[in-house]
Amino acid sequence: ADIPVIPDLEDVQEEDLAMQVAAPPSVQVNRVLTYHDLDKDLMKYAAFQTLDGEVDLKLLTKVLAPEHELREDDVSWDWDHLFTEVSSELVTEWDVGQSERED
Repeated sequence: ADIPVIPDLEDVQEEDLAMQVAAPPSVQVNRVLTYHDLDKDLMKYAAFQTLDGEVDLKLLTKVLAPEHELREDDVSWDWDHLFTEVSSELVTEWDVGQSERED
């Protein structure tokens, strides 16, 4: 009774895993808030004006800049142009510093 028995191939159904596809995970996707929504929530709820119940963020929330003031147009940089611009500004500052020392 204790002797293990090798099963017959006919009795064992071999699974073809290559043809089976796992079910995709189900993830609940929440809507991503915009900057405008975050700004409204920040000013509306007092809970956002303190951090960990200890740090008061009211002063910070009063001076935060709105999104439209922070937006900048994308400007491509050209290494040669940038190097020339920075070096000319440095030379100009150096010349001004030299003339002030001479006066």
